[in-house]
Amino acid sequence: MSVSHQNLLPEPPATLLAEEPEPDAELAAAVRDDGDVAAVAAHFPAYSAAWAELAERALASGAVVTAYAYARTGYHRGLDQLRRNGWKGFGPVPWSHLPNRGFLRCLHALGQAAGEIGESDEAARCATFLRDCDPSAADALDG
Repeated sequence: MSVSHQNLLPEPPATLLAEEPEPDAELAAAVRDDGDVAAVAAHFPAYSAAWAELAERALASGAVVTAYAYARTGYHRGLDQLRRNGWKGFGPVPWSHLPNRGFLRCLHALGQAAGEIGESDEAARCATFLRDCDPSAADALDG
């Protein structure tokens, strides 16, 4: 006899952050024109995508502690936005929804930077959290 258990609770709905056309445009211009991404983060401090860009650039240049700081800032700003949009600490945060990508990129960069500075527990938590948000985010960001 086989017993299977079915989760009778509904899955939480996906959390979709709002579009941010002005910060998106400023960041796109800064990236395209090799401009000042830090100025975008300063102008829009709650905009996780700018922090993600800064963190990824810092990681690429070997400035791991700086990357960690940028990623942690963007991660926490993204958590604030997710909560304001109804997220209860669990449930999908889809990679396919472009406004979610700044937060997801920060989470990924935070995990990478944590691993680089020897914070293996935090790196593992970030990797798990990213997969829990959306496995396709982890796949896309891990390469």
